[in-house]
Amino acid sequence: MGRIGVVTFPGTLDDRDAARAVRLAGGEPVALWHADADLKGVDAVVLPGGFSYGDYLRAGAISRFAPVMGEIVDAAGRGLPVLGICNGFQVLTEAHLLPGSMIKNDHLHFVCREQVLTVENADTAWTRAYATGERLTIPLKNQDGQYVADERTLDELEGEGRVVFRYEGVNPNGSRRDIAGISNAAGNVVGLMPHPEHAVEAGFGPDGAAGPRSGTDGLRFFTSVLQALVS
Repeated sequence: MGRIGVVTFPGTLDDRDAARAVRLAGGEPVALWHADADLKGVDAVVLPGGFSYGDYLRAGAISRFAPVMGEIVDAAGRGLPVLGICNGFQVLTEAHLLPGSMIKNDHLHFVCREQVLTVENADTAWTRAYATGERLTIPLKNQDGQYVADERTLDELEGEGRVVFRYEGVNPNGSRRDIAGISNAAGNVVGLMPHPEHAVEAGFGPDGAAGPRSGTDGLRFFTSVLQALVS
C-alpha cells in the first residue's frame, strides 16, 4: 500500500478531503505538518487546497518557506511524485517546482463551479489512469486561479507536452491558453487549480452521467500515483 503524505499549513482547508481521496484509492494517507522537516518516508505528497497563511503577500508565498517544503523540493528533485491542488499549485510555483505564477482571476471574483477539463497529458505520475483527450468534470473554487507565464515559458510547456489539463468550454479565471494544470519536465510534479479530491465518491461529487452528484472523475489522480509507485 502506497503511503501518500498530505501537508497541512495554517489555513489549509482540504487536507482531510485529500486524505480521504487517498484512502478511497487504496493508499495510506500520512499527515505531514508544515513546521516539520520530515516527510516520514512517504512515497508521494499532496499539497492540498485552502488559504495557507491567509494568502498574505501572495497565495503560497509564505508556505514556500515552511520547513516541510525544503524536504519536498529536495525529494521532488529525486523523483518523488508531488501533486499541488489549488493553493498547493500556487505553493509549487512559489517554490519554483513549476514555472509561471498564479494571480487573481481576471474578473476579480471568487469562482465556484463544476468545471470540465480536457486531459492533455496522460503520462505523468498523477494522470496515467486517464486517456489523452478525455474530458473530466472536477469542482473548481478559487480567487487567485489565473495562471500566467511569459510567452517563452508557455511555448516550452506546450512544446514539451507539459500542459496536463486545459479548461474546456469556459475559461473560469483568464488563465493563459486555457491552462488548468501543468507538470515539471520529469512528470512527477503536477499542479492544477481544480479539486480532484472533491470528485472521488458517488453522492458527494459533481453531477455525472449516472445522475446528480455521481461524478468520480477525480479518483483516478490518486489511483494513478499508486500505479506509478509499483510500475
